[in-house]
Amino acid sequence: MFNKVLVANRGEIAVRVMRACDELGVQTVAVYSEADRNAGHVQYADEAYNIGPARAADSYLNHDAVIAAGNQAGADAIHPGYGFLAENATFAAAVESTDMTWIGPSSDAMAQLGEKTKARSLMQSADVPVVPGTTDPVKSASEVESIAAEYGYPVAIKAEGGGGGRGLQVVRETDDVESQLETAQREGEAYFDNDSVYVEKYLDEPRHIEVQIIADHHGNVRHLGERDCSLQRRHQKVIEEAPSPALSPDLRDEIGEAARRGVQAAAYTNAGTVEFLVEDGEFYFMEVNTRIQVEHTVTEAITGIDIVKWQLRVAAGEPLSFEQSDVITDGHAIEYRINAERPDADFTPTTGTLTTYDPPGGIGVRVDDAVRQGDSIGGDYDSMIAKVIVSANNRAECLARSERALAEFDIDGIETIIPFHQFMLTDERFCNGEHTTKYLDHELDPERIKRAVEQRGGSTSDELSSDDVGSNDTIERAFTVEVNNKRFDVTLTEETAPEVPLPDLESDAFEAASSDSNSRSTRSRPDEALTDTENDASTVAAGDGEEVSADMQGTILSVEVTEDDTIEAGDVVCVLEAMKMENDITCERGGTVSQVCVSAGDSVDTGDPIVILE
Repeated sequence: MFNKVLVANRGEIAVRVMRACDELGVQTVAVYSEADRNAGHVQYADEAYNIGPARAADSYLNHDAVIAAGNQAGADAIHPGYGFLAENATFAAAVESTDMTWIGPSSDAMAQLGEKTKARSLMQSADVPVVPGTTDPVKSASEVESIAAEYGYPVAIKAEGGGGGRGLQVVRETDDVESQLETAQREGEAYFDNDSVYVEKYLDEPRHIEVQIIADHHGNVRHLGERDCSLQRRHQKVIEEAPSPALSPDLRDEIGEAARRGVQAAAYTNAGTVEFLVEDGEFYFMEVNTRIQVEHTVTEAITGIDIVKWQLRVAAGEPLSFEQSDVITDGHAIEYRINAERPDADFTPTTGTLTTYDPPGGIGVRVDDAVRQGDSIGGDYDSMIAKVIVSANNRAECLARSERALAEFDIDGIETIIPFHQFMLTDERFCNGEHTTKYLDHELDPERIKRAVEQRGGSTSDELSSDDVGSNDTIERAFTVEVNNKRFDVTLTEETAPEVPLPDLESDAFEAASSDSNSRSTRSRPDEALTDTENDASTVAAGDGEEVSADMQGTILSVEVTEDDTIEAGDVVCVLEAMKMENDITCERGGTVSQVCVSAGDSVDTGDPIVILE
């Protein structure tokens, strides 16, 4: 087994991996961006290293910075979690070229299965049915139009390196082809450093069924049953469960064996998920996620198998200790993603401070998170702040227990989708297990959701007043400092604070002393946060006229207007990315653009000016 593992991720999945490491006696290393200086995964790890600015491309997606942190820490393995670099074959190969072990499938297997067109070809060769479409990337709108002419609209344009709905655009008519192709390519580049896309027929009413697999380096491949991830919004999973309420025993066996057959043909090792679409009793291969997934927890709940521990064991060369016949599912489990979003306002991402954070507990309730009361939730990364996993003897009991668990979850300071989850537990179609991937976006009335959330009072976002916050009676000064990018905590007590100056970060004496310190002590916010306002749109002074402003924090992906343009009410002035979602910023009335206050790549806060209209 490894001695020290660097977790190349953040948030709850980073903590989840670190906990598995702890139980195996393995030390952990965190990496963090400027925005995550005081994040939960940083506080949990044995040591932590700063790898760059808040922008993911400059930190969590920076291959060289992550590998340099691993070398500096003396890590002997890297676990990527999910998202960011988890499915990047180039990064996996870079890790493989070092003395560190990549905790995941080989870069060759990732290249075959992680890029969707190669995966489709391989699955076809292994006699696994696939959705009709291309096996080669497409580059032009005319190619997409030709495929749509062959199979009929709608078609789906998908990023080759995509996953979780990122880089997926549905085209329903010819007029939308060019814009949707550009969006899919842009998302593929932004999220997966790969703008290559392919096209396939878009099924009308499918179920989304995925099979968890684990394979070792000794030729053993096991599947751990299926999960149903059909409740989705904008192709993002919201609620996942295992087993699926929609599969017959025969179909369940067929899909499980197809998943095993496909990954075995790719000489795949470690954990992965084979995703299928199921419609009218037929199943079609969709993609392989060459990593751990958000919803792995429900499989763990019904099988008793710790998937993350097995990722570590397999990467360390251990054989699987159980046969396929030993994998027995027991009961039912459902995972609820707790996203910082407003379900009564088209699931708009929200930011703020967790003035109250009190998660549920009790029998059959698991909470995976990396936040605590008082933490600030920003808009730099994914909107999911926690996961609630509920398990019980059967689905009916699981739904009833879910009502209790969600009612116990007390969050103030930000809006979350907990009221939405509570509403779904009253929805007849969901409770009967009859929903498809189209249910939320195309069939469930948004007004029903809005009314239900309002009836439940939503999630309060009122900030605490100064009277609500207790004073700190302990007089001490805590500082977070970095030496050669490694994080250290320094606490000066009352007796020494007046006389002792801040440490000289450049001094050899401080570096030598700090190298022996315990990096796992409680971390606190530095007195002076490092900020970069060079590209911050809030520094732009708005001129006279009516202002179109940002309604959320995020990053400008594109600006759709220029000065002197005449626009009408409802026109899009820019596309803003917030928590991995693209949002159109529109104007409420027409006019002439007198000033454009932002550029692509700028960071904006809520209320910052975007354009000024005359």
